[in-house]
Amino acid sequence: MTGGKVHTVDAADTLAESIAITGGRITRVGTEDEISSLIGPDTRVIPLRGRSVLPGINDSHLHGVWLGQMWPALLMDQMAAGHHGGEPPSRLETAQDRRGAILRTAELLASLGVTSYTEPGLGPGEDNGASGCFGSAALRDYADLAAEGRLTARVTALMLFGELDGASSLSGVLDGLRDFTPPADVPGWFRVAGVKIFGDGIPPMRNAWMDEPYLDGSYGGLLVEGASEAEREAVLIAMIDAAHAAGHQVAVHATGSRTTRTVTDAFAAAASRDGRDARHYIIHGDVISSRTLATMAAAGIGLNTQVGIPVATEHMVLGALGEDILPQTWPTRDALDIGVRLCLSSDAPVLTPDWRVGIAAAVTRRGLDGAVHGDAQRLAVAEALRAYTITPAWQDGAESWKGSLEAGKVADLCVLDADLFEVEPEALPQVPVSLTMVDGRVVHEI
Repeated sequence: MTGGKVHTVDAADTLAESIAITGGRITRVGTEDEISSLIGPDTRVIPLRGRSVLPGINDSHLHGVWLGQMWPALLMDQMAAGHHGGEPPSRLETAQDRRGAILRTAELLASLGVTSYTEPGLGPGEDNGASGCFGSAALRDYADLAAEGRLTARVTALMLFGELDGASSLSGVLDGLRDFTPPADVPGWFRVAGVKIFGDGIPPMRNAWMDEPYLDGSYGGLLVEGASEAEREAVLIAMIDAAHAAGHQVAVHATGSRTTRTVTDAFAAAASRDGRDARHYIIHGDVISSRTLATMAAAGIGLNTQVGIPVATEHMVLGALGEDILPQTWPTRDALDIGVRLCLSSDAPVLTPDWRVGIAAAVTRRGLDGAVHGDAQRLAVAEALRAYTITPAWQDGAESWKGSLEAGKVADLCVLDADLFEVEPEALPQVPVSLTMVDGRVVHEI
């Protein structure tokens, strides 16, 4: 690929002109002259004509089976329209149903330039779930599709030993850690990395656990079992400790300021006991204090969030908690400034899996209402791109071989039909992705 803007997303954010790929790996990145010497009689040459080459997008929190079942419906769109979309899709009953959903998602993601994603919660806790999207059988379906060479995105999965968006028990987690054996990894394509735990609910519903009171005087609470607040807190910490001790990465759905603080302290304490670089992370992190962000940065704890949620729901959060909470809500800028590793993701099908929409939201913080929500937390385009590429590769423990365009890394990339840095961020979602490559193979091209 020659004559374009190759955004390497390496440590220096180097911008190159051309890139060479051989046998699924990046051979060289540099000027057009440096690359042209590698062109042979059987080389396919793609003139970029100023277009951007980006690392393959890594959506680090995307429900792949559920998205394939729901698409094109999105939960946030349904909520904005004031309804729940009528009858839910029929339950995925068979392996054929689930595999079909996974492959529909694969086709969609390829068209968007997404080459990796994290499936955040599949396991025995949802084996009898209403949708059929989140049970342990889906893990085996992913592994089988990967072994058959049918995946067009690399998948990292987390196990789920409780209910989706529901209560979980310490016994359920301990039993799952002891008795449940996930399918073996398919190197490079499918890996079960750890455990997903639901800590609390969400602030608009007043069931996120807060250090600050809601306007009605309540504080919310945890979703986990326990007869008292103190007992539930102890159970959540025990779940984290058990999963960490078993060698897993742990990701916790934590939205309230007290939940994010409690989970962060538990992660830091677990890591201090054995020194393992576990790469635990907070999911969503709607309300996080500056003190909690500092602990996250010091302990190497990641933050995985979706900026499309605050630009759509900030008014609901302020309606529940009041204006004083605003400086702590979805603190993407503050997180980066203090050194927290920030991943941006879609939570699809809650939001669209289109990363272009996600970057536009992170850079502008502008909602559909035209208003800016959290101006102080806006990111630069280059920062948002890193949060969709190399930082999710870090979350996956794979930054040494994917996530940036550097010689020796896998050839996972996408081509955007413009120079990324010359497009107005609000116009980015209208710029086509003209090519997607995974492992050196073109999986989408227009």
